[in-house]
Amino acid sequence: MLKKSSLAVWGAALFVAWNGLLLLFLWSRPPSPASAGDRLTAEVIRLAQDAETELERQKELLRQIHRYSGVWSKRRGAQIPARPPPPPSSAPPRLTDPSGVVLPVLVMACDRSTVRRCLDKLLRYRPSAQRFPVIVSQDCGHAETARVIASYGDAVAHIRQPDLSDIPVPAEHRKFQGYYKIARHYRWALGQVFRTFRYRAAIVVEDDLEVAPDFFDYFQATFPLLLADRSLWCVSAWNDNGKEQMVDVTQAELLYRTDFFPGLGWLLLAELWDELEPKWPQAFWDDWMRQPEQRRDRSCIRPEVSRTMTFGRKGVSHGQFFDQYLKFIKLNDRFVPFTQLDLSYLKKEEYERSFLPKVYSAPEVRVEDLQGNRRRELGAVRLQYSGRDSFKAFAKALGLMDDLKSGVPRAGYRGIVSFVYRGRRVYLAPPSGWTGYDPTWS
Repeated sequence: MLKKSSLAVWGAALFVAWNGLLLLFLWSRPPSPASAGDRLTAEVIRLAQDAETELERQKELLRQIHRYSGVWSKRRGAQIPARPPPPPSSAPPRLTDPSGVVLPVLVMACDRSTVRRCLDKLLRYRPSAQRFPVIVSQDCGHAETARVIASYGDAVAHIRQPDLSDIPVPAEHRKFQGYYKIARHYRWALGQVFRTFRYRAAIVVEDDLEVAPDFFDYFQATFPLLLADRSLWCVSAWNDNGKEQMVDVTQAELLYRTDFFPGLGWLLLAELWDELEPKWPQAFWDDWMRQPEQRRDRSCIRPEVSRTMTFGRKGVSHGQFFDQYLKFIKLNDRFVPFTQLDLSYLKKEEYERSFLPKVYSAPEVRVEDLQGNRRRELGAVRLQYSGRDSFKAFAKALGLMDDLKSGVPRAGYRGIVSFVYRGRRVYLAPPSGWTGYDPTWS
């Protein structure tokens, strides 16, 4: 309000000054003969028009200064934007009305100027800037990437990790310095979202992810589930085995529970950050999340068809898994109105009441039957593994990701991995008497 008042005073002073100069000019002129009266009148009119034109130009300049003052203040290098994203209201929205939830998207950026591809899709698909503010947290201090982010103006908030120093690491971890910096950046950025901006929840994406058209509807619809079911600790947009030939694109609305933390576009609550922040690791944060001490028998929701895809082959992992798996992940291209669907089947009791019988009532086949495309008449089938070695052998033979983290297979739930092989549903599953994951399988 004070800014607007000062602008009005400035404009008025400018107007008075111009008219004062005009009068002074006229008074200081020597008397003119009657024959010069027409010329004097014309000059007065011209001067008045010039004064009016200049006044309009100055007023427009003042308007522009006012309009862009917020943007300029952010570009001066402040670590927190001059006008940070609005915090959630003091009265949180009703949990039964997901349309009112504020879910910020935290984009983790560093030195990829291709962050533009990520931001363009986020801004194109988000249904509301108020409900889904975009916060870009930049590490590395990379100038070109900073310019790209700044080019979006007020459409995104740009915050910068203040500590860019090297981190002392054990000699054997010297080549993993990048992983230490990533963990430090995550801790700082999540702290900003939950401690400074005080959001209720956040969606985390990396700067090399492209999102699907229904990305926002997916998270908006699953947020109430995360609040209601304490056996869940995240919602992920990613299917680790989501290669196009291994998913059913006709069932893009299908969602699963998984015991494996997928990351790559995920939603967490502020309460989870309260739990994790005090013990946040120095490096390898995503594998740390997959340890039993953090997971605590909780699950995530993940889709049949991924709502994110990665285009970043180059990074601290030097393209690990990218050429073999990640670049083939199918990004959903059909909008599913998740907020109009009943997702209660994903609650733990209901899910196990329907999913487990479906798996263990499926006829058992051998891996040779699948590879030879035999016994097609059976429909959905089950391939049973008995231990770590048989799981890895079957996964490798069928094109699944075969690594285990703390004994948990990627995309698995109670040891079961659901996927499509040569056009039919397959459940790679342990015996029905499954009693839990064995961390020694890693």
